[in-house]
Amino acid sequence: MLADHTFLYRIDNTWTLFLDRDGVLNYEKKDDYIRDVSEFNLYEGVSEALGKITPLFQHVIVVTNQRGIGRGFMSEDDLHAIHENLLALIQQNGGHIHQFYFAPDLDRNAYHRKPNIGMGLQAKQDFPGIDFEKSIMVGNNLSDMEFGKRLAMKTVFVETTKTIEMPNEWIDLKYNTFVDFCFDLRKVSGI
Repeated sequence: MLADHTFLYRIDNTWTLFLDRDGVLNYEKKDDYIRDVSEFNLYEGVSEALGKITPLFQHVIVVTNQRGIGRGFMSEDDLHAIHENLLALIQQNGGHIHQFYFAPDLDRNAYHRKPNIGMGLQAKQDFPGIDFEKSIMVGNNLSDMEFGKRLAMKTVFVETTKTIEMPNEWIDLKYNTFVDFCFDLRKVSGI
């Protein structure tokens, strides 16, 4: 962690947690896509950590670019099966993910593809109680951070797949892993 983390003390159940998927919750395939359930592997401790922090948030939402669908490497059914599996693993430890949003677009400038804000606005439409100024975006790419900042969220970068020098205009906090972020969040919230 390298920045002012005082906003963590303000989190209550009116906040929303936005999560990228690959490289945050599960192992990312280098230069490839997680194509089916057999290739999906959570990082150690993620299910337990998410189970502990879910009660702190009004909503927990996954927003993930899934260009592999647009490229024909996998189907939407494959993606839904992966997300059903992920949800089952999280629920085993008391956690929950309220919704999954994905962008299958090939065009890097597509409205729903991060860093563009389409998935965030869709979440706000589906869950009107979301306040972006009371939201956190956790990701492992600068596109995740830009997505969060463009919606006025706090941003947390996890260095599971790449390192970033700080300070960085897009990043509020930086951790080695999502589990480390969860540990810090639990510590300041007293859970």
